[in-house]
Amino acid sequence: MTIGEVSNKFKITTDTLRYYERIGLIPPVPRKKNGIRDYDETACGWVSFVKCMRAAGVQIEALIEYVTLMQANTGLERRKNILVEQRARLQSQMEHLRSTIERLDYKIEHYKELMLKQN
Repeated sequence: MTIGEVSNKFKITTDTLRYYERIGLIPPVPRKKNGIRDYDETACGWVSFVKCMRAAGVQIEALIEYVTLMQANTGLERRKNILVEQRARLQSQMEHLRSTIERLDYKIEHYKELMLKQN
């Protein structure tokens, strides 16, 4: 796939895709003889993974470290720990959001009751 096709498929700009590759967030994308990027299934898998992780708020630095270790085929324990750490951060954020939603629900109900009393 061309960079334009991947951009359309994943709803990411071509500049973002180039940036992700340049900083090591995704491994180098295979190229055709003329130098044009040729995204294969593996490269698209990395784009999908990074997009998902970034949408969840996973830090770029953690992802770069993870990708670097994957490419070197080293650091199994560290790779696992990166994912565990990021999962814990997301879990904490989710619990905070859940608590906030509960508080909002309480306040909404409070206003409903006040409005019923006015009528």
